[in-house]
Amino acid sequence: MTLLNDDIRRQLRDAFADLQEPVKLVLFTQGESGAGPALECDYCAETRQLVEELAALSDKLSLEVRDFVAEAEAARQLGVDKIPALAVMRGGDRPQDYGIRLYGLPSGYEFATLVEDIRMVSRGSVDLSAQTLAELDRLTSPVHIQVYVTPTCPYCPRAVVLAHKLAIASPWVTADMVEATEFPHLANRYQVYGVPRTVINDVIHIEGALPEQQVIRQLVQVLDGPQMDKLRAQWEAHLN
Repeated sequence: MTLLNDDIRRQLRDAFADLQEPVKLVLFTQGESGAGPALECDYCAETRQLVEELAALSDKLSLEVRDFVAEAEAARQLGVDKIPALAVMRGGDRPQDYGIRLYGLPSGYEFATLVEDIRMVSRGSVDLSAQTLAELDRLTSPVHIQVYVTPTCPYCPRAVVLAHKLAIASPWVTADMVEATEFPHLANRYQVYGVPRTVINDVIHIEGALPEQQVIRQLVQVLDGPQMDKLRAQWEAHLN
C-alpha cells in the first residue's frame, strides 16, 4: 500500500518541476535484521517507504539508505545520533551538506517541511533579511539548532524551515527537526511541553514560532561568551 496517493503525487511532481541542482536524501534506518532491542525504531520502515516514494517523483532526487548500526562511522561523520534520520543534501557533481537533518517520520504538517527543504537545497539560496545574513556572518563557532515538533502542529513548519534556512545560509549552523513524540527522552530533557520548541546549543530555548528577527536576537547570544557561560551554568544546574 502506498503512502502517497495519486493526487499528492501530482502535486509533488509540480512542486519539483523547477528543481535546479540535484538533491540527495540520505536516510539512516535499521538494517534488514533490525537494530536490536536496545535501539527500537517504530517508524523506520514507514519513513523509508515515504522517502522512497518521494524520491521516485523527480530525476533530480536520489536516495541513499544507510544502516545506522552497521554504518556507524558514516552516521558519525554526518552527526546522526538517532533514527530514523534524514539528511537533505545537494547532490550531483557539486555535493554539499548544509547541515539539514530531520529526525522522525516527516508526516502531517512536517511533510510540507521536507518538501520545502528539498526545494531550498536545490536552489542553494534562501530569503533571509540583510540583517540576519549580517549576524550569521559574525559567527565563528558552531551553532546547533534543534526544533521539536509534532505532526499535528500547524505552526511547527515555520520554525523548522527558518532553522533550515539559517543552516543553508551559514556553514556554522546545523539545524534539526526532531519529532518530539518519537524521542520522548529528548523531549523530557529539553522540557518540551508545547511545540514548536527551539533549542540552540542546548542552552537557549525559544517557545513558539517566532519571527525571524526575534530568533536571530536569541541566536546572537552565541556570540557573547560570558552570556553563554551563564546560560550553560544555569542549564547544567537544572539538569543536576
